[in-house]
Amino acid sequence: MTAEREGSAEPVAPEPVLPEPLWLVAANVVRWRRYGDGGQELRPGTKAYRGGAKVYVVDTHPGMGHEQVTTIGRARIGRWITVDTGSRHLHSFRAEQVHAPAVLRRAEAIAVRPQSREEAEELAGLLERLAARYRETHHGAPHPTPCQCHTCLVTPA
Repeated sequence: MTAEREGSAEPVAPEPVLPEPLWLVAANVVRWRRYGDGGQELRPGTKAYRGGAKVYVVDTHPGMGHEQVTTIGRARIGRWITVDTGSRHLHSFRAEQVHAPAVLRRAEAIAVRPQSREEAEELAGLLERLAARYRETHHGAPHPTPCQCHTCLVTPA
């Protein structure tokens, strides 16, 4: 339904209603992940996301120890997607207030529960600790030397 300007026959489209900003946990996809027998092969990013891509965690699966999380991010082909991802493939978890309309629309479509900044920060800390542990124990093989998996996490000495 459109409103008409007074004295004008041109219809005026209503302004779109933007969803309210949400506090979500943001993270980055690991640049390289271990793959194959014993985890000795390295692959960039994940099947859905490029290495280093920023994603937003909108749901976790606590019954599975948060090994899988539901994320919203830009896919390798550039479109926004919502996909379950292993938390071991993410790092640098942090709380962020999200204003991006594409992310907010997707979050609204799957009925994401709004949370406070403190709740998002607490969840980010928990996921950071668990993801590091899952990366270490997933393949059970020695970590490749030199490490190319998490170069973005290593600071020069």
